[in-house]
Amino acid sequence: MRTDTHTPHLDGDRDWRDTATRYALLPLRVFLGITFVYAGLDKLTDSAFMKEAGAGSIGDTMRAVRDSSALPALVDFALDNPVGFGYAIAAAEVAVGIGTLLGLFTRLAALGGALVSLSLWLTVSWASDPYYYGNDLAYLMAWTPLVLAGAPLLSVDAVLRARRRRSGGYR
Repeated sequence: MRTDTHTPHLDGDRDWRDTATRYALLPLRVFLGITFVYAGLDKLTDSAFMKEAGAGSIGDTMRAVRDSSALPALVDFALDNPVGFGYAIAAAEVAVGIGTLLGLFTRLAALGGALVSLSLWLTVSWASDPYYYGNDLAYLMAWTPLVLAGAPLLSVDAVLRARRRRSGGYR
């Protein structure tokens, strides 16, 4: 029976479980990266969304959720400039998605994704009943492993880490 939780790979003998463990975060990283890039671009290209008022606008959406959100003060802050807030959320989603897909500053990108998801959960989807109907909480939890582990494989971070090790500047 296998009881270890981590194989050091010192002998180079890897079985399929070791390989699967090493690549376990890659599907999550790809899914979250693509989803956040798509969500940001969708907002940026939706002419109805980036308006203070009107059907499908960021302004009307924020006014509709204000009284049912966990943090109405955050919604009020966003309502001071709903279009600017919409652009900020969209730009953050694109930046987080690209950083996650490339594996560039992955922990920082994942933290950004978690913060975007947390802010949307506490405002837009807070009143979802039952709570699991709101997807923002699930996204918040999905970012957590990437905040903790980063992108150890197939990433710019891994290339930079290997380069630092070769040059002796980092262990």
